[in-house]
Amino acid sequence: MRHRDLVILNKIIDELNIAINALCDKSFRDFDSDELFKRGICMTVINIGELVKNLSPEFRAEHNSVPWKNIAGFRDIAAHKYGTLNMNDVYNTVINDFPVLKENILKFL
Repeated sequence: MRHRDLVILNKIIDELNIAINALCDKSFRDFDSDELFKRGICMTVINIGELVKNLSPEFRAEHNSVPWKNIAGFRDIAAHKYGTLNMNDVYNTVINDFPVLKENILKFL
């Protein structure tokens, strides 16, 4: 594994931990009623997607079981279409998908 990919993966883990820990005891109602909190969580989604885009094509191809393109695509939606972003999708992604992504990345490390 390239050193650059290793650094990026560790940064992704940091971002995943921020979002997972922030939402671990929050209901969707709590999340959805706090605009500042929603924006903070969306920023972690954006950061993760941007980091994924910076992984080497070789790394992404070698670990193609992870939906890298979808992660990057969700980043684009969060960044460019925030006003129409479905917050239920954001919440469910962090609650359900981020722990799985974290587990997969930890296996790579």
